Amino acid sequence: MRALREAVEAGDLDAVEALLAEDVVFTSPVAFKPYPGKAITAAILRAVTRIFEDFRYERELAGADGRDHALVFRTRVGGRELTGCDFIHLDENGLIDELTVMVRPLSAAQALSEAMGAQFDRIVEEAERSGTR
Repeated sequence: MRALREAVEAGDLDAVEALLAEDVVFTSPVAFKPYPGKAITAAILRAVTRIFEDFRYERELAGADGRDHALVFRTRVGGRELTGCDFIHLDENGLIDELTVMVRPLSAAQALSEAMGAQFDRIVEEAERSGTR
């Protein structure tokens, strides 16, 4: 998913948000329930950019039908090295309707959970300002 990769690498969060379908579902590596909706997903992605250090994509994989993608990344959170993968599904309009993130190792996932937990009130506030969650 070259468009997402380029937008993230450029720090263009408005472009990232424009790639999301209204009914996108975000599945976090550190939360039990998925988050449905463009507003909350965009707010979560904005929060991630505030806590990730030295984020970089390393590989991009694509399914045969062009609707499934995986972007492998490396970053740091709270001094912990983290490796992860964004699993992306595109709807019939080419917009992201599913975004699932997986990360490792456990110590980095725990640091991510703590950092995102500290951002959660702001995430909810941003989502409410931009539309329904």
